[in-house]
Amino acid sequence: MPEPYAHLLPYRWGFGVDANNPVEPDLAETVQFVRLLDGLGIRLLNVTAGSPYYNPHVQRPAFYPPSDGYLPPEDPLVGVARLVGAVRYLKSEFNNPVFVGTGYSYLQEFMPYVAQFALDVDMVDCIGIGRVVLSYPQVLWDAAHGRPQQTKKICRTFSDCTTAPRNGLPSGCYPLDDYYKNSELHERLKEAKGKRRA
Repeated sequence: MPEPYAHLLPYRWGFGVDANNPVEPDLAETVQFVRLLDGLGIRLLNVTAGSPYYNPHVQRPAFYPPSDGYLPPEDPLVGVARLVGAVRYLKSEFNNPVFVGTGYSYLQEFMPYVAQFALDVDMVDCIGIGRVVLSYPQVLWDAAHGRPQQTKKICRTFSDCTTAPRNGLPSGCYPLDDYYKNSELHERLKEAKGKRRA
C-alpha cells in the first residue's frame, strides 16, 4: 500500500478484503456471511463486489468508465476474473445456496461460452447478466440455439447505461439501441456528458 495511506491500516471498513492490503480480497468474512444466510434459509445469492458509485471498475468491469468516473486502474479482465473466482470459491464451500455469477458482460462475444463453461464445470449455478440485455436481450437465446451472434448489438461497455441515470435520464444502451440512439434523450445525455468534460 502506498506510504500516504499507511496510517489507515489495518483498514477496518471494508467487507471481504484483506485489512492489511484492502485492494486484495479476503473471503473469510464473506464465508461467515454466507453461512449466516444459509442458516436463515436464504437460497439464492447473487455475488458481486464493490460499489457502482465509489469503485465501478470492481463491480462492472468496463473499458469505458461512466462520465463521472475514472479510468480503470486494472485491465477489466482482472475484475471479471476476481468476480468469477469469488463465486467459484464460495460455491466450493457451500452445498445449499444457488450462486449467481456476475461480471460476464465485459466478455462480449465470449460471454456465452465462458458462462457455459463455468456452468459445466460447476463453478457457478447460474449466470446473471445485466447491461448486455439493454442492447441485446436475446444474446443467450441466440447462443443456446446455435444462432450467430448479432455483433452490432453486443454491449461494448461504453457506460452510457450508467451515465444516463446519474444525470436524471433513463438507463439504456444509447450507442447501440436505435430507440435511445435516435431519441431526444440521447441529445440530453450528450449535453450532460459535455458539461462534465468542460
